[in-house]
Amino acid sequence: MSGLAILFLLFDGGIKLAMPAPVAQSFAKLGYPVSLAPGIGILELVCTLVYLIPRSAVLGAIFLTGFLGGAITSHLRVGDPWFTHTLFPIYIGLLVWGGLFLREDRLRVLIPMRR
Repeated sequence: MSGLAILFLLFDGGIKLAMPAPVAQSFAKLGYPVSLAPGIGILELVCTLVYLIPRSAVLGAIFLTGFLGGAITSHLRVGDPWFTHTLFPIYIGLLVWGGLFLREDRLRVLIPMRR
């Protein structure tokens, strides 16, 4: 689960640095200056790297939750389709937290699931 989320987040952050035409079009549609793309990409990559390090994975998941929340509000603001655009960051967040829950004993103690 974590691997899928990490692959997507690394790709998404990297593509914001490369800034092909679709990224510029997406930023324009969302109402953000294209000049913000590299900074947002670096932020996403840093949050993902913090998540990748086992000792800081919980902190990374918290950072990514905030980052993905911003993506949700951006899509809500412009009226993007719900299931393909607006809720997609929630799907990634579920992969982030689900993967962390399965591999992190401390998190399972904090959030016990009933059997």
